[in-house]
Amino acid sequence: MGELTIIGLDIAKSVFQAHGADAAGSVMFRKKLGRGRLLAFFAGQPRCVVALEACAGAHHWGRELEAMGHTVKLIPPAYVKPFVKRQKNDEADAEAICEAAQRPTMRFVPVKSREQQASGVVFRARDLLVRQRTQIMNGLRGHLAEFGYVAPKGVMYVERLVAEIEDPDSQLPPAARVSLQVMVRMLDALQTEIASLDAEIARRAKEDPVARRLMTIPGIGPVTASAMVALAPGAEAFRCGRDFSAWLGLTPVQRSSGGKQKLGQITKAGERTLRRLLVIGASAVIKQALIRGAPPGSWLAQMLARKPRMLMAVALANKTARIIWALLARGGVYRAPALTA
Repeated sequence: MGELTIIGLDIAKSVFQAHGADAAGSVMFRKKLGRGRLLAFFAGQPRCVVALEACAGAHHWGRELEAMGHTVKLIPPAYVKPFVKRQKNDEADAEAICEAAQRPTMRFVPVKSREQQASGVVFRARDLLVRQRTQIMNGLRGHLAEFGYVAPKGVMYVERLVAEIEDPDSQLPPAARVSLQVMVRMLDALQTEIASLDAEIARRAKEDPVARRLMTIPGIGPVTASAMVALAPGAEAFRCGRDFSAWLGLTPVQRSSGGKQKLGQITKAGERTLRRLLVIGASAVIKQALIRGAPPGSWLAQMLARKPRMLMAVALANKTARIIWALLARGGVYRAPALTA
């Protein structure tokens, strides 16, 4: 039996499964470990490659294992699944992780630092609060519609519904008014907390030189720029801008066969938060172009003349993603291209 070269580790909340193998792939051990014993076990192992799925807690354990001198490789779970043999269990998962990590063409996820993860928490928290705000607004719209009070779409028009709830002369039943006032107070609290997080994000964007450069791109504001810095891997992880766009899920699904190319909708793979922010920013650029007019002869003007608006938003988000990669990889700021096709 050869020397231990790689360990596949299937992580969980309490019980972990380790699968050790040598350079030839021969099994050296299969071991179940409790959370409290994990680091002590790896401290007693020779320095080797430790492979984990890039899931909840993986970056924490990756940092801990790297501090011991091990080489950590994080693999997207979708790339591990094809290596699972027959039944799925912890032992099979650990073996699949070990085998997948040995493939020469496998793609890995960089281990994030504590600071990177902390920056990502700001956006996750903001997304959660925005979703809760939307739920409460939709709840207010639905409840008040039952009593004949409606308002146009949009966040700014919710104030009309709130005014009806607060108006003592409105025809709302007292029992309904009490419940709706609770929702209004929750909405006000969420608005305050979201504004606080927006201010924190804007402060970080102003202080970060990379975020400031990204904000020179049309459709990229403080939130998107800071999110790119916090959530996206380094530009060196991608060969070109198209690879970065594919990682964001903005490239078409391929169902090609027999030499015939068939492209479908976008893959929606990768980081959902960044993809959504890019599409929202692109939609804002298109809205302004429709109001003020796009530069004659520009790519945007030509596309708007023959493509639907939503398709254009995704196409522009794809284009913006490639520009972002170019700025991250090569430095500099965005300069508008010449008005040619």
